Amino acid sequence: MTKRTRVALVFGGRSTEHAISCVTAGSVLEAIDRDKYDVVPIGIAADGRWVLEADDPGRYVLGGARRLPSVDGSRSPVALGAEGFDVVFPLLHGPWGEDGTIQGLLEMTDTRYVGSGVLASAVCMDKAFMKIVLADAGLPVMPGGVVTAREWEADPSGVKARIGELGFPLFVKPARGGSSIGIAKAHDVTELADAIEGALAHDPKVLVEVSAEGAREVECGVLETLDGGVETTLPAEIRVSADHEFYDFEAKYDAEQHTDLDVPADLPDDVVAQIRDMSARAFLATGCEGLARVDFFHLSDGSLVINELNTMPGFTPLSMFPRMWAHSGLEYADLVDRLIQLALRRDTGLR
Repeated sequence: MTKRTRVALVFGGRSTEHAISCVTAGSVLEAIDRDKYDVVPIGIAADGRWVLEADDPGRYVLGGARRLPSVDGSRSPVALGAEGFDVVFPLLHGPWGEDGTIQGLLEMTDTRYVGSGVLASAVCMDKAFMKIVLADAGLPVMPGGVVTAREWEADPSGVKARIGELGFPLFVKPARGGSSIGIAKAHDVTELADAIEGALAHDPKVLVEVSAEGAREVECGVLETLDGGVETTLPAEIRVSADHEFYDFEAKYDAEQHTDLDVPADLPDDVVAQIRDMSARAFLATGCEGLARVDFFHLSDGSLVINELNTMPGFTPLSMFPRMWAHSGLEYADLVDRLIQLALRRDTGLR
């Protein structure tokens, strides 16, 4: 019999996106080809313990804010480096996973893994540094500024004056967060202070950006090809219902109630071409590998601005990234297979 490729799915983690990572893992567990892959689910509990988790997709279903799936830290402990995996599929979102940390661990153990490497993962996780890299590559980003916990504690009045010069309204977000957790819209100085305090509760580094008022939110999927090229999807659009001022956590994960996802987006052909070209350029400029989702604002004057790159985007079958690829003809199970095959073909170490 042909030996099956041994794949570790690593999920959960210490970030505030723990539950979303578990949902992603459940989707991959259900879709992955068991005839081709020997799958080992490894969960990282919120306190950092690594355990052998249940191979049960139904255990990781999102049931609203009051019923969030999580890793059971009391299960049998597991040592990643001692298990002899052929490839690791890190399904972690946010810090301590999507930010280059687990990628560094896997590099040190000479283990192949899905997705971007250490530097690209770290840069794209830190939205402030991501904007620097994109701007240096000639790609447009929204004006903004950074606030650190040290600055805020030492001189809050000075910070408010400096940031207020950007003009209101402003969006305030943890610089290294995701899933819209800790994000707030500030319409004046008083709301700005509250928003900074809220974001600092999640990250000691906060990014403040000018609000893209009246903009359309569009996304584009990027994927490496098996022959070393890069391909993109048609862009899709997120339309949030009037009861949400922006695409917050509830709108993202209770999308049937609060959000319409148009796949593909109704955009002029020249705008679609620009989005796809800029997505590929952003992927290469940040050194991404495997996959990424590039998020844009299509401004009211017709111009485009890159909001962010996600090196491990939401990955349930209902998430935008898999839906865009399904529309392009690559179904969910085949997308999972492509990513694993890309990881197996890639050398470990410097490249």
